[in-house]
Amino acid sequence: MEKERLRIVIADDEPIMRMDMKEYLQGEGYDIVGEAADGFDAVEACKQLHPDLALLDIKMPLLDGLSAARIIRDEGLADAVVLLTAYSEKEFIENAKNLGIAGYLVKPIDEKSLIPNIELAVARSREMQKLQKDMKKVSERLENRSIIEKAKGLVMRDDGVSEQEAYDYIRRLSLDKGLSMRRVAEIIMMKAGA
Repeated sequence: MEKERLRIVIADDEPIMRMDMKEYLQGEGYDIVGEAADGFDAVEACKQLHPDLALLDIKMPLLDGLSAARIIRDEGLADAVVLLTAYSEKEFIENAKNLGIAGYLVKPIDEKSLIPNIELAVARSREMQKLQKDMKKVSERLENRSIIEKAKGLVMRDDGVSEQEAYDYIRRLSLDKGLSMRRVAEIIMMKAGA
């Protein structure tokens, strides 16, 4: 099975570090789609390129790696963020954990561990994103059902019909008007002042 060519943005204020990382990753079959020397440019690169992975140094000018990571993650600008740092203090690790960072590598980076860390970080992040999407869908369905149930109760009360007849009425309106059942239910509730 052929390995997916991950698209990566590298951000480090040390040009030599960026160059070494770029050459190594390209040699391993990854696409380096963007580079940045500070966190601000890293965010902008991710905004434009939407990479699979942002590799960010923690200590950078203008906007540090943790702040850039927060923005990238909150705005969904990359599938995963891995921090590169010379610092292994608990404070940095805790901040990274609290931000939901996918990986944390301490410099000097062992090239043998870089690839597995990158692959696992992207896979974990994508799985989490899928779970969040699935949870959102379930939540929306539950909310839709709740609103439809309330509207159904109003129709039953106001029109003196059975539960099935109220449901069929909302469904029929939905089909006739080309609206979702939720939207029809919301309109019924607004009409009733509920």
